[in-house]
Amino acid sequence: MNKIYISLILLLTMISSGFAQTNPELQKMADADQQDRFSGENWDTVMKNDSIRLAKATKLFKEGELNTAKDYYNAGIIFQHGNDTIASKMAVESFKTAIEMDSTLNRWWYAAAVDRDLMRRGEPQIYGTQYIVDGSGKQKQYKMDTTQVTDKERTYYQVPTLAQQKENEKMFDLKSIGSFYVETNSIEKTIDLIKSEFKKGKESDYYITEKGINDFGYQLMWKNKLEESLKVLKLNTELYPKAANTWDSYGEILLKLDQKEAAIKAYKKSLALDPNNENAINIIAEHK
Repeated sequence: MNKIYISLILLLTMISSGFAQTNPELQKMADADQQDRFSGENWDTVMKNDSIRLAKATKLFKEGELNTAKDYYNAGIIFQHGNDTIASKMAVESFKTAIEMDSTLNRWWYAAAVDRDLMRRGEPQIYGTQYIVDGSGKQKQYKMDTTQVTDKERTYYQVPTLAQQKENEKMFDLKSIGSFYVETNSIEKTIDLIKSEFKKGKESDYYITEKGINDFGYQLMWKNKLEESLKVLKLNTELYPKAANTWDSYGEILLKLDQKEAAIKAYKKSLALDPNNENAINIIAEHK
């Protein structure tokens, strides 16, 4: 067989198998976007940084520099923090493309982008991801058309069902773990708070749900406080041992700390609880 023909086949095979590399500039910008939001940075500075990232991401998009699913995913994160419907539409298209290329990515972003785009156009959201602050300073869900998508679709896009959303609204008056951490500047005191408030159950004054603790763990992760994040995410597996997501998140922080053997055990535990966890399947396969 012709050597050139063989080389062409190998090239096409590598490309189709994901040989293309994630754009490092987009990855860096997407990481900075999230870090800005968890760092306590002045909001005017965040908005200025958003506009710079949006201009750069748009240029990369127009120049055809987005090749992988992660590229489109990272671009979507940047586009959705633009201030107009042009940016929000690009966010929807980017997340849609990313998920079509790799369904293991966080599908919630697509639902949130759709809802945010509808909200900017003055139309009701359809998944239920967007909240606004009312006149009294409290959060409430933005107006919603519940007829456009089913709860099955919401679940696929990692959005709570309508019933779960109503239950979640009751949590808005609860205090956040993050606020206590900021006030005390002590991870030890915060861990003790989580444990004591967890014992109170529905009488707790803080948002001590699996998601609430998980979100706090990720806030610490984004601030590069990895050892503190590890303590929080490990505690979450102890408080919610039957939740696949707590073990998945615990595995992620262990990988970041280069504790690969412990990380794989955590991902295997997550997979045992949720056999459809494609993220765990892929990571376990990568580290065989």
